[in-house]
Amino acid sequence: MTELLRSPLHDRHVALGAKLADFGGWEMPIEYTASGGGVLKEHAAVREGVGVFDVSHLGKATVRGPGAAEFVNACLSNDLARIAPGQAQYTLCCDESGGVVDDLIAYLVSADEVFLVPNAANAAEVVRRLAAAAPAGIEVVGQHRDFAVLAVQGPRSAEVLAELGLPAAQDYMAYADAEWDGLPVRICRTGYTGEHGYELVPAWGAALALWDALAETVSGLGGMPAGLGARDTLRTEMGYPLHGQDLSATISPVQARSGWAVGWSKDAFWGRDALTAEKAAGPTRTLRGVESLDRGIPRAHMPVLDAAGAAVGEVTSGTFSPTRRVGIGLALIDTAAGVADGDELALDVRGRRSAVRVVRPPFVPSHVR
Repeated sequence: MTELLRSPLHDRHVALGAKLADFGGWEMPIEYTASGGGVLKEHAAVREGVGVFDVSHLGKATVRGPGAAEFVNACLSNDLARIAPGQAQYTLCCDESGGVVDDLIAYLVSADEVFLVPNAANAAEVVRRLAAAAPAGIEVVGQHRDFAVLAVQGPRSAEVLAELGLPAAQDYMAYADAEWDGLPVRICRTGYTGEHGYELVPAWGAALALWDALAETVSGLGGMPAGLGARDTLRTEMGYPLHGQDLSATISPVQARSGWAVGWSKDAFWGRDALTAEKAAGPTRTLRGVESLDRGIPRAHMPVLDAAGAAVGEVTSGTFSPTRRVGIGLALIDTAAGVADGDELALDVRGRRSAVRVVRPPFVPSHVR
């Protein structure tokens, strides 16, 4: 069995009584107990105040060399020409069939440098594909354990950064390179919770001291450390897709309603021909939101049924919404079924029907901007 990788904050997670699990080959915290947390409390802290997450398992890579940004733009789905240096962009790495190898954040440093943050499980494959396609003079460097990633999320997140003397006035999806305690840290106005927040990228060796300072400040403002369990309930309330469930090699961005992250007018990107054809023809299934009308909770792989009991789709992600106090989820619904927002369907819960309504996410208001 391959030994799980650990973040530079592993000992802190253990001290906080974290329940640990495998996330993309990394041993990471699901929730904390010694801090008085747990998924529901950690979720509420982020929605109402502030929480701090360790997401150092995320991948990191740099593409550099003459024309690096132009090269990345010819590979990944979104259009880097839409943003300027100092900004970041959500984008997709697709294969030639239009399937999604990964979704990731691209930081545009300059025309000759792009910093990438893919998902942990897919980071090596994204790096491999880019390196294989890179022309002479452009290098693709995996830096998975060179940097940590800490996320400060919630309505009071700007206060946390201000108390530590870090820049907090960036526009959404813009970043600033700063110093903390004499060490460099990149700070981007983004996150995966739907709240005002930031993702901080310090050097691996500087992460522990920065985490301690963030955690102390967060605690002083009534917040707490949050684990990846709360991160999942928070992102599901926003309807944000999770790769491997709502996006995958078999679930295209057209099906997942992620076409906004595709630069359709670009001359080239991986999967362009297949995705353009699928967009023109219309997808055979579409990712929709569902919310429970009874005490049922949507879970991945549950069949979705129409009024006659025929299967018309499948749940891809589902959870209990701590904010709404109802079951919510995302489901791929057959386009031919003619389902519209507001329609009532059912889930097959081990042979029992559970009523749901089709809705358009987010399930709770977004406050990212």
